[in-house]
Amino acid sequence: MRTSKMKISLALVSCVLLVCVVNAEDAVVEEVTDSSSEKAASAIEKVQYVSPEPDGDVYLAEHFDNPEAIGTKWVKSQAKKEGTDESLAKYDGLWAIEPASKEPIPGDLGLVMKSKAKHAAISALLEKPFHFTDKPLIVQYDVTLQNGQECGGAYLKLLQYDKEMRLSQFTDKTPYTIMFGPDKCGNDHKLHFIFQHKNPKNESFEEKHAKKPSTKLDEYFSDKKPHLYRLQVYPDNTFDVSVDYKIINKGSLLEDMVPPVNPPSEIDDPEDRMPSDWDEREKIPDPAAVKPEDWDEDAPEQVIDENAVKPSGWLEDEEIMIPDPTAVMPDDWDEEMDGTWEAPLIENPACESAPGCGKWTPPMMPNPEFKGKWRAPLIDNPNYRGKWRPKKIPNPEYYFDPNPFHMSSIGAVGIEVWSMSDNILFDNVIVTDEKDVADQWAAATFDIKRELVDSDGNILERMRQPTHWIQRLGRWMNNSDWFWHAYGLVTLSPVYLFFGFLFWWVRQPSEEEDEDSFVQWLVKYTNKNPWLWAVYVVAIALPVVLILSFCFGGKEKKAQAAAAAAKKSDALTPDDEAIEAEADVEGSGEEEQEEMEAEEEETAPLIEAKKSFKSICEQGLEIDMVPNYSIVDVKKDGRYSKRQYRQVKIKLIF
Repeated sequence: MRTSKMKISLALVSCVLLVCVVNAEDAVVEEVTDSSSEKAASAIEKVQYVSPEPDGDVYLAEHFDNPEAIGTKWVKSQAKKEGTDESLAKYDGLWAIEPASKEPIPGDLGLVMKSKAKHAAISALLEKPFHFTDKPLIVQYDVTLQNGQECGGAYLKLLQYDKEMRLSQFTDKTPYTIMFGPDKCGNDHKLHFIFQHKNPKNESFEEKHAKKPSTKLDEYFSDKKPHLYRLQVYPDNTFDVSVDYKIINKGSLLEDMVPPVNPPSEIDDPEDRMPSDWDEREKIPDPAAVKPEDWDEDAPEQVIDENAVKPSGWLEDEEIMIPDPTAVMPDDWDEEMDGTWEAPLIENPACESAPGCGKWTPPMMPNPEFKGKWRAPLIDNPNYRGKWRPKKIPNPEYYFDPNPFHMSSIGAVGIEVWSMSDNILFDNVIVTDEKDVADQWAAATFDIKRELVDSDGNILERMRQPTHWIQRLGRWMNNSDWFWHAYGLVTLSPVYLFFGFLFWWVRQPSEEEDEDSFVQWLVKYTNKNPWLWAVYVVAIALPVVLILSFCFGGKEKKAQAAAAAAKKSDALTPDDEAIEAEADVEGSGEEEQEEMEAEEEETAPLIEAKKSFKSICEQGLEIDMVPNYSIVDVKKDGRYSKRQYRQVKIKLIF
């Protein structure tokens, strides 16, 4: 009996541990969700955005917070793309100045390319031309690929300065000095830095591409977050490219561009030819080698196996395929038009049990005499002279430009792209020669955007797209009512099997026990151990409760979710009227109440605004009730957040 009691104790401990693990997972999901909600509210409270003003020398500083910028400062191209079908040649992509589609900051707008699979071009003049003298060039802007990027670019072009420049005729052929920014098609992710170098000999321009960085770039195209792109080109002919303040590519204009800025001083002589007696073969067949006399090149690779024997039961008189005896000629078959009708062939059923049917032929086997074509072995070539190369001659196109930094002056900034993804948001473009100015500009613009995304471990994204695997699993399970029904049925079956096995295990006879029936033994054993009655109650009641909760708990969950959504969006619920009425009366006398009723019609819109503060009260924010005042200046930006509630100016009337 002692052994049986130990078995029961171990089984019960296993059950308790199983329940604890399940509860622990639920607790983690709840903890992560609650923590994310609190941190997200805290992150929103900290956001303060004001259209920035650059502090220093700038050539262009555009925050796109003015919806009238398109058509005044920024000019859309009215030209057509050369060398393209007429239906595709127009730059008819749509541009708009609007807030971000997700988590917009009040007052922060951006330039959005609204179209996909269309050519789009827009540009703006610099406040003054940038000349490459003794100061660095710094170009900085941020891009949000709001729908990701399938194929297309989001780069800037710094256009060459021209006093007669017409922005409305901006195309892909418009001369530019630098092209900079992200570009992708398929699995090819790029971050361009291209500049046009002027040949000092013939004054033609040639593109020079920075070598591709080793850093992986795919995340910038897929995470749908704002990213800050910065290019810095220095008078000492060096450059660096950074994304979100992290340098991912740097080098020298003289050494790290493709093709090189300066051509080689010597080139291969195009007129040189390899001499006829020049032998490039490192190995040659041994001329002294002789084919052995017993080498038969004509021997076949396979021969018939002479030792093979026809298997017993082989049906040589039966065909492998026979006409289908059940087939009937179709009624519309005309033998004069369609020819003689033949039944379709089927596998011969007589061959199913036999090792084979039809004429038997011995199988083939590898020929032991087969050696293949004879070839002489290779030896070192005594006349080998190495790989021939043409001789070098001076390069007639050679030049040396020691300062490629001295590029063509810049007069405008343009965006000329084609993309298979729409809603690409460009923002906060700045061209300057002072790094501190670019840092200050980014701190007042881009940093605020990323605060909503990155504060406390990417709070807002975590609320909508959980990152913890337990939280993602819990979110999916809670949104799938059918899952819990299936989960209950699948989970409870092992419970009963487990207890059945447990009783069978304990019931195994020992030397001290009599051979009673199972029921008799169970009654006797339970009477000796009354505490087992509690185990039976739990074993039977717990599954029943779980089944009821799985089957009928969906409506309650939906109601709770609706209540949470109403609280989050500040929508009124049916009991809001009674609660607000009670709050209006509390702390006021009859005279004040009569006064409010007299002014009800006049103050009705303000009273409606007051109702939106109910969610603040529920979250523990106290509002002082001051008599003889009225509600004024309620700021509403489409929806409320905790931060915005605290910015609301409110005075209550009683």
